[in-house]
Amino acid sequence: MNHTKKNKLPLYIGIPVILLLIFLRFGLYFLKSDGFSGLSMLLPILLLCFILFALCTCGFFAAWVYQDCKKRGDDPVLWAIVVFIATPFIGLLIYFLRRSEIKATCPACGHRISLKAKYCEECGTHIENKENNGVMVKQETHHLKFIVAGIISMVLMLVCLTGFIVSAATGNGVNTDVTSNDRVWNLGTISMNYDTYLNGVWKLDFRSASDGFVKEQNMMVDDAETQMLHADISCETVPDGASLTLWLVQGDVSKSFDVTNLSDPLEYSLSEFENGKIHVRLQINGVEDTISEIYVK
Repeated sequence: MNHTKKNKLPLYIGIPVILLLIFLRFGLYFLKSDGFSGLSMLLPILLLCFILFALCTCGFFAAWVYQDCKKRGDDPVLWAIVVFIATPFIGLLIYFLRRSEIKATCPACGHRISLKAKYCEECGTHIENKENNGVMVKQETHHLKFIVAGIISMVLMLVCLTGFIVSAATGNGVNTDVTSNDRVWNLGTISMNYDTYLNGVWKLDFRSASDGFVKEQNMMVDDAETQMLHADISCETVPDGASLTLWLVQGDVSKSFDVTNLSDPLEYSLSEFENGKIHVRLQINGVEDTISEIYVK
């Protein structure tokens, strides 16, 4: 009994720890990214539910494998961990390929033997075969509650994933307005060499990006009357019709500058803005191999 409790202890500890780490990850992202500004709460909720149902799916099928291994004399903890980590699809495939048959115990020496065996392979004792005339013992599916719960969790997981993908792809609940005071979320991609913000200086080096992709950095304005925005931007590859636009957004005030072909660094007074946070955004439309250095001073 004590041995069984010790085997289950990692599961009792591991599952709450995994759930705690997931909530902690969402919490840290919420704080770091100014919450989910510009994003409908439906999307992070769907993503969180997808992760939780995925874990439940793994957990329920791992629990069934645990019970099945106990019946077959295999290591239940090991196989439960394999199924949980490898996901039910891969984990169950591996398990069923390796799955051993249900065995009986030799009445003479206690060695586990096949139900079909006529003699014990350990001590040679004759075993009375109860499966006369080829009639196999019917093995009913056990612990159906775990299988049913796993299937339900899997269906809910797929529903949440589908809802998340459809909502994100259609742009519903996703702010893509470059003039918005909320965070701008991109539906495209960008290929970057580096993106850093140290000591008030934003350095961005990208190779290419989807048309309309917006890269942004929040900066602080301490004295709007005297401070200026400095932007040194160089676009090495500018195809026909391509452009790079610099946006300054704060509340209802927004200013834009075409910085595709700057001959000299841009310097712009921030007197139209107020002290506090300002959104500095680069809207990329086709330009490639671009290096920029932007700061407020």
